[in-house]
Amino acid sequence: MNRAFGHSDAVAKLKLETRAFIDGAYVPSASGRTFETLNPANGKLITQVAAGDEEDVNRAVAASRRSFASGVWSKLAPRERKKVLLRLADLVEKHKEELALIEVLDCGKPISDARAVDLPDSIETLRWHAELADKLHDQTTQTPTNIVSMIAREPIGVVGAVIPWNFPLFVAMWKLAPALAGGNSIIVKPAELTSLSLIRMAELASEAGIPDGVFNVVPGLGHEAGKAIGLHMDIDCVSFTGSGEVGRYFLEYSAKSNLKKVVLECGGKSPAIVMRDAKNLESIAQNLAVGILFCQGENCSAGSRLIVDEPIREQLMEVLKTEFGTWKVGDPFAEDTRMGAMIEENHLGKVTGLIAQGTAEGGKITLGGKRILEETGGYFVDCFSEGDFALPFGGFKESGFGGKDKGLAAHDQYLESKSIWIQLSEK
Repeated sequence: MNRAFGHSDAVAKLKLETRAFIDGAYVPSASGRTFETLNPANGKLITQVAAGDEEDVNRAVAASRRSFASGVWSKLAPRERKKVLLRLADLVEKHKEELALIEVLDCGKPISDARAVDLPDSIETLRWHAELADKLHDQTTQTPTNIVSMIAREPIGVVGAVIPWNFPLFVAMWKLAPALAGGNSIIVKPAELTSLSLIRMAELASEAGIPDGVFNVVPGLGHEAGKAIGLHMDIDCVSFTGSGEVGRYFLEYSAKSNLKKVVLECGGKSPAIVMRDAKNLESIAQNLAVGILFCQGENCSAGSRLIVDEPIREQLMEVLKTEFGTWKVGDPFAEDTRMGAMIEENHLGKVTGLIAQGTAEGGKITLGGKRILEETGGYFVDCFSEGDFALPFGGFKESGFGGKDKGLAAHDQYLESKSIWIQLSEK
C-alpha cells in the first residue's frame, strides 16, 4: 500500500475549512477556542475546529432573525427559492467527490458508501424538497358568501438543527432542505466528531445564492453550542437527531425557555422477522447484513434484533455467518472495504464492553466480537430499507416524536398553520 492507512492521496489535497459560518462569512469562534477532530481509521489528528459556544449561537441567531424579518428569503417567491435550492443541489453534485472524501475522513465510513449512498441521497433529498417549495398550497373552507376563510402556512421562523455524527450531510439535508424550502432561516450544529462536511456545505449554499444569515453553521460541543441552541429565546424550532438521553435535554430546554417546537428522532432497536416459509435464505441474509452492518452498525434504524422462526434458526445462522464473512473490515479509503472504523475510541469501548457483558450473561459469539486492526491506531471491531425521499421517517414513543424527517410531512414542522377569517361588510 503506497499511502497511509485511513488516508488517501486525494485527501492530502483537500483544503479543510474549520471555522463557523455566520451571516455569510467564515469566522473563528468568539472565544478563539478550538477542539480536535480525529480520523477514526488511524486515531490521528485531522485538524482543529472552531469551538462555538453561547456567544457564537447568539451571533448566528441574530443573523438568522434579521434575515428572516427582512423577507430576503422568507418572503421570496417560492419558485425563486426552488431555483436557488436546485442550484445548491447542482453544486453539491459538482463537489460530491470532495464531500465524500471529507465524510470518510471524518466519519471512518467506507468510501464506497459515501459515494453510493450518502452523497447521491443527499443531493436527491435536496432536489425533492426544493421542488416542493412552490407546491405547498394553502386552503380555503366553504363559507357564506360574505365570509372569506383561509388556512395559510407560513415559515415558523428561525430553526436550529442538531445533527448526529453517523450521517452528517445526509441527515442534515433531511432537515435543512424542507426548512429552507419553506422560507425559514436555519442554524446547523454539527456533531463535534464530524463537523467538516457541513462547514464546507455552508460555502456552497452561499455560492448557490442563499442570502447571508439564512444558513449558518456553528460547530461546537453539545453541552455548549447545542445547549445554547436549545435554550435560546429567539429560536422557534429545534430538530434533533441523536440519542434519547440528549433528546430529553432538548425538551427540558424548551420548557425552560420559550416553549419552542422540538422534533426528536432518537433511534431505536428495529427488528427483522424471518418466518419458516421464507424461500431464499441467501437473499434474506444479504438484507439482514445490510440492515445491521451498514455504516458499521452506527445507524439509528439498524436491524439490531433478529427474530427467527425456530425450525429455520440453525440454517439461517449458517447462511448469515457466510454472508457476514464477506463484509471486509478495513481502510475506509480502500475500494473493497464494506465496514470502516467506529467513530471514536469511546464508542469502540462501549461496543466491546457490551459484547463482554453479553458473553458474561451467557451469550455465544458466532462471528467476530473482538477489536481488530489495532496496529493501525483506528477503531475497528466487525430487503432492508428506510424508504425513499417521499416516505416519512421518524420514531414512536422513546424513539422520537414531534414531526417527521423526509416526505411531505417533513415540511409541517417548519411551517405554522394560520387561520384567517374575513367578514365582508354588507351593502
